[in-house]
Amino acid sequence: MRNLKVLLAEDVRMVRGALAALLDLEDDLTVVAQVERGDTIVPTALECRPDVAVIDIDLPGLDGLAAAEILHGKLPSCRTLILTGLGRPGTLRRALSVSVSGFILKDAPFEDLAAAIRGVAAGRRVIDPQLALTAWDVGENPLSEREVQILKLAAGGAEAPEIAATLHLSVGTVRNYLTRILTKLNARNRVDAIRIATEAGWVS
Repeated sequence: MRNLKVLLAEDVRMVRGALAALLDLEDDLTVVAQVERGDTIVPTALECRPDVAVIDIDLPGLDGLAAAEILHGKLPSCRTLILTGLGRPGTLRRALSVSVSGFILKDAPFEDLAAAIRGVAAGRRVIDPQLALTAWDVGENPLSEREVQILKLAAGGAEAPEIAATLHLSVGTVRNYLTRILTKLNARNRVDAIRIATEAGWVS
C-alpha cells in the first residue's frame, strides 16, 4: 500500500493537532507538515513535496483557495483538498476554477476526510454531493468583478462616498453600480443583496 504524504493547513491549533493525530493513525497516510498560515503553504510544500495538501479556506496571510491556485502552478503533482466550514455554492465554484481536486466540509465524518485524501491522490475529484447539487442550482455569479468589489465594501459598512473614494470613482457611478447589483440579485435593498451574495459565496 502506497504511503501518502499529507500537508495540513489549518489556523486553529486544536483542530490542526486533532486532524494530524487522526490522519497519522491511518496506515497509508502520514502528515509531513503542518502550517497555520496561507502564505506558508507553497514554500513548505516545495520543501516536503506532499502528495495531498489539505487546506482550510480561511487562513491568515493568504486565503486557502488563492494558496491552492499558486500551489497547483508550482507543484502540480500535489493534489489539493479544501476543508471548510463554509459550504457555499459560490465558494465551491471558485475552488473548481482554480483546479482544486476536492472539497469537503469540516462537519463530515473523519472517515470521509481520509477517503477524500485517498481519492484525490488517485486522481479523482471529490466533492460533497449535497454541496455540488446546491452549486448547480444556484448557478454562476451574475456580478462583475467591480460589482463584487463594491458589494464587499458595502458589506464592511462603507457608504457610497467612502466606496467612491476607495475605488477612485464618482459617487454617482457607485450608486449606479449599487442599483445594478440590486437588480441582478433581485434584492429588496443593500442589506438583502449582501445576504444573497454572501450565502451564495459570491462575496466573502
